Amino acid sequence: MKPGPLYQRDRQWHPPALTPDYKTSVSRSPQYSMISLETTVSEITGPVFGHNDIDPIDKDLLSNYAKPGESPIGERIILHGRVLDENARPIPNTLVEIWQANAGGRYRHKKDTYLAPIDPNFGGCGRTISDADGYYHFRTVKPGAYPWRNWVNNWRPAHIHMSIFGTAFAQRLITQCYFEGDPLIAKCPIVNSIPDPQAVEQLTARLDLNATIPLDTIAYKFDIVVRGRRSILFENRPEGN
Repeated sequence: MKPGPLYQRDRQWHPPALTPDYKTSVSRSPQYSMISLETTVSEITGPVFGHNDIDPIDKDLLSNYAKPGESPIGERIILHGRVLDENARPIPNTLVEIWQANAGGRYRHKKDTYLAPIDPNFGGCGRTISDADGYYHFRTVKPGAYPWRNWVNNWRPAHIHMSIFGTAFAQRLITQCYFEGDPLIAKCPIVNSIPDPQAVEQLTARLDLNATIPLDTIAYKFDIVVRGRRSILFENRPEGN
């Protein structure tokens, strides 16, 4: 792939590391100025994932944890899109991983104590490899909202966590995908830390009736842009890409 033009980093695109209304950012934000470190060979080389490393059922969260003949409770959805660079060119053979709460808003995690029940047929995680056109897709259930201890009455919008793994260990990026029409998006302190409304829009999956399976599964489209001044917001790189 030929290198594209250089885009100067837009520091207004990503939120500041310190956002007091998002309480945990107070303790997580850096206390000192960032320094630049030269990457080593181990950081710029790493495993190369292929389709043979992934089981086809890994991307089907409706069945990859369910008992035979059973399925998870909740709204069945398809989440699909493409992994792209800043010039809308596809990025093939990229490992895309997701994890999420169940339809009631609870994670399968021993420290999640929310009152919603655990779904015995839903594991809440999956993975796939993008194809030659950068395309990926998952089948899952739409996650529920859940309360979190930010202020007295804060609720996280329905969201799916996404990890995109490049060609080296230093190239793993993490973000979240929200869903079109959710009123909690505008109320979320984490979302409100993002200064540019267009960046919030880019974090929102759009209803895609063309990809919906009638009488079966609703589809949402979410393209992932991993580089450049209009890249998707990644949690572990708040300073930008």
